[in-house]
Amino acid sequence: MKKNGFSLIELVVAMGIIGILAAIAIPAYSAYTKTANRTDATRTMTSDAQALERCYSQNFSYTVNCNVVAGSAPSVQGYYTITIALAASTYTITATPLKAPQTNDSTCTSFTLNNAGTQGATPAGNTQTCWGST
Repeated sequence: MKKNGFSLIELVVAMGIIGILAAIAIPAYSAYTKTANRTDATRTMTSDAQALERCYSQNFSYTVNCNVVAGSAPSVQGYYTITIALAASTYTITATPLKAPQTNDSTCTSFTLNNAGTQGATPAGNTQTCWGST
């Protein structure tokens, strides 16, 4: 008599293979999405810095007649809180994670950008990784 279907051992082996593939794929995908979402912070910060520099080139001040105001607001996609600290001749823009998966990103816990164009990241030493220079 001919039997149709799969044996229990075949099903267990197939489930084991699927489990191994998932154990590799899920962390890799999670790391990829965190890296991709970092552009939300860098793009928003760069856009704000460009607006501040336009204002400075017209008024010789970051605080006079500018559309960018000091304070905090969410980034474009909402993954980060963007905080702008202004003075007449300086500014510092800081991005900190606001929602998952970025709140679990221990590689880049915050970003900074100042009026000199200096990019920074926390923890120290991760600036190139966080700003996408590598």
